[in-house]
Amino acid sequence: MSMPPAARTVLVAGVAGLALVVINQATAPRLDPALERAAVLGGILAVLLMLVGALWTRVQPEAPQRVALQGQEGVELAGDLPDGLRRELGWGSTMLLTATPAAVVLLHWRNTTVLRRGLLGPEPFLPGPICRRAMERGTAISLVDLKLYPGRSEFEPLLSGVPAVLVQPVGSEGVLLLGGWSPRCFGRSDLLWVEGWARRLTAEWAQALDGVDPAVANGSGAEPETR
Repeated sequence: MSMPPAARTVLVAGVAGLALVVINQATAPRLDPALERAAVLGGILAVLLMLVGALWTRVQPEAPQRVALQGQEGVELAGDLPDGLRRELGWGSTMLLTATPAAVVLLHWRNTTVLRRGLLGPEPFLPGPICRRAMERGTAISLVDLKLYPGRSEFEPLLSGVPAVLVQPVGSEGVLLLGGWSPRCFGRSDLLWVEGWARRLTAEWAQALDGVDPAVANGSGAEPETR
């Protein structure tokens, strides 16, 4: 974690002040009560400056760096989707890619990848233990830094090298995945966006999703452009 310039200046001023207090005490011809009181006060002020510099760095941590992900931008939809569902998936995926720090959005429903949009990897995605646990519990799982999790290989087909993944269940038979650009990139507002859209899909489009054809068609025509 790098230190902001202002915090570095305060810390250096504190260290320099403490050093000057020590030098002044060491070179004084004699120590009287007034000099000792001044040294104590100067030392306290110098230590406070150093403490402010250290706390400043903790309060304003460095933002995580965006990872250079490799993938081809595009959109894939399962075949034979109703027009209303196609529009819903186009609208929802566009909003998630623009309103959240997601690099890729994937919707998997009953052993079929219904939607994949953003940076696309070459391999098909199959839910693993983490996705199944999210569906069983009905709660989202946010993997803030994927390299720290032993089960990270489950999300390698989503997008190679993706640093963070948000797993949102869609009912008990589907899962919505977002792969982020950087570690710890998904905040509380992003989770609310994803949860809200997943509820909308479950409530209004579950029956339409049941009848999707697993054949994949590249989006075109009226589909919004991928970010």
